[in-house]
Amino acid sequence: MNYPETKLPKVGTTIFTQMSQMAAEYQAINLSQGFPDFDGPRALLDAVGHYIRQGANQYAPMTGVPALREQIAGKVATLYGRKVCADQEITVTSGATGALFAAISSVVRKGDEVIIFDPAYDSYEPAIELNGGVAVRLQLLPPNFQVDWMQVKAAISSKTRMIIINTPHNPTGAILSAADLDQLAGIVEGTDILLLADEVYEHIVFEGEHQSLLSHDVLYPRSFVVSSFGKTYHTTGWKIGYCVAPASLSVEFRKVHQYLTFSTATPMQLALADIMRDEPQHYLQLPTFYKAKRDLFCSLIKGSSFQFTPAKGTYFQLVDYSAISDLPDTEFCLWLIKEAGVAAIPVSVFCETPPSMRLVRFCFAKGDDTLRSAAERLVHL
Repeated sequence: MNYPETKLPKVGTTIFTQMSQMAAEYQAINLSQGFPDFDGPRALLDAVGHYIRQGANQYAPMTGVPALREQIAGKVATLYGRKVCADQEITVTSGATGALFAAISSVVRKGDEVIIFDPAYDSYEPAIELNGGVAVRLQLLPPNFQVDWMQVKAAISSKTRMIIINTPHNPTGAILSAADLDQLAGIVEGTDILLLADEVYEHIVFEGEHQSLLSHDVLYPRSFVVSSFGKTYHTTGWKIGYCVAPASLSVEFRKVHQYLTFSTATPMQLALADIMRDEPQHYLQLPTFYKAKRDLFCSLIKGSSFQFTPAKGTYFQLVDYSAISDLPDTEFCLWLIKEAGVAAIPVSVFCETPPSMRLVRFCFAKGDDTLRSAAERLVHL
């Protein structure tokens, strides 16, 4: 039989899966895929067991457990000064990636253009293309990976449906400033352009405060804002995220969400509601926690041949390896696994046109001993 033509001709197995598999094969230290090698808070883990034993094992409401949505609303009000309705503006999802897909699918139609910024997280473009849209890829400006707002303004057309921003930014660790949000507001004001904000690293900012679209009066009314409990509570395997959006956008978002996963694991949602209520210091202390890991990793590889500027946010560190090798970054990552026993992610996989710098990404969301062992191997290259 003749099978149908692929809907995603540019997509294969993700580089994250490939590098993690190779890391296991070669027994390399895995600093590639973005997940911690330590557990979340003990109180959170214990609470999940408690709710399982109490029988909270059936479907949660499609929009999320009410107690969790109320806690999210409280956090949004406290941190970003935005009063949102837990019933109408907050939707709990099976992972932030699910939320990103639902947001794109709910508003992007055939022929619509969506502006994304390279290096771009790899789930954006496939979601755009599956919905008949066209990704318009703009390059962030190295070496600090800032947005060129004049370029954004020039890229706007009558077909522009959405702009996707990611702050703190994966893979570069760059963050948007309040001035950046004002620039964005000036561009979209008076248009029908919608915004999708990938803010999954909202609590991992090392310089100043996270600038959320939730806090901006011009931007929020046209925004889907996505976050991740996996990133915040070191539980990436749970795949629980959420989207905050104005009621009119949430209605459309939920139309898609209900046919993706419908609902998300009930006992985990109840446990997350408890820890948000009882231990808000966890996410408030997260910048200090991860800054210590960033500083440790950077200090350990300072004597290496890698060149870098410490990341401003996320738990990723970009390094330039041009003093070590002339290999393209994907080939260098393969060499690094085989010869040094450390796994990284090549930055070119996030780009349509890779930057001229030779860059790879390391994840420092690891135990201190893991970081020391990895750095010991890297400094000898």
